[in-house]
Amino acid sequence: MPNSYVPARTLLTLLGRKPGDEPQSPVWNHTMHWGTGAALGALRGIWSVTGIRGPLANIWHTVVRLATDQTLENATGVGAPPPTWNRQDQVVDVLHKSIYSWATGAVSDALIRPVLTSRRGTSSH
Repeated sequence: MPNSYVPARTLLTLLGRKPGDEPQSPVWNHTMHWGTGAALGALRGIWSVTGIRGPLANIWHTVVRLATDQTLENATGVGAPPPTWNRQDQVVDVLHKSIYSWATGAVSDALIRPVLTSRRGTSSH
């Protein structure tokens, strides 16, 4: 499968550049991947400390990770909505984001105690 340069093009667009469709430097791809990963990893750490933990939190985090990428890529006009992708690209993207979220959740939950857990408002109303 060829490399995708959508993350690089998204970052460059967010920085005010106008990248074309040609391949971009892998540095831009890595910067975008690591940057969004670090930001959303920090979010997962906040969840761990506030008691949002375990498998259900990992599933929610996967959704947040996917939604963040798609929001940035589509809001900048660089990406295309996932339903327009071929099935293999959809599976690869969800699989990669799931592995990231589950690994991040396992590390976060293991290293961060839930010290800010609140029991107030235990219903949605």
